[in-house]
Amino acid sequence: MNITLWIVQILLAVVFLVSGITKAIRPSEKLRAGIPEVRPGVTRLIAVAEILGALGLILPGLTGIAPFLTPVAAAGLAIVMVGAVVTHARRKEGKSVAMNLVLLALALVIVVGRFALPL
Repeated sequence: MNITLWIVQILLAVVFLVSGITKAIRPSEKLRAGIPEVRPGVTRLIAVAEILGALGLILPGLTGIAPFLTPVAAAGLAIVMVGAVVTHARRKEGKSVAMNLVLLALALVIVVGRFALPL
């Protein structure tokens, strides 16, 4: 079970790190064009949350420092995914909703798994 959780953590960390960095470095005009109803500052805040969440999925387990932060980071990413599901559902973007639901489910697996089975 521990190995499975690590695999899921690494996969989610890569997805959220790439997503967060992409949002963080994209020019404001492109951010505004992608999701016009969300201000670029809010998108940048989401980017920071995704980057920190990705780091929180990996670093506590690798360093052994505050391993309780791993499920907390996963819970934070799950909250971000709830917002993403709502946003994409309002825009009637079915594929994005489905992908975000998968990411939400994987984050919740980490939350439950890591609270039940510490690092």
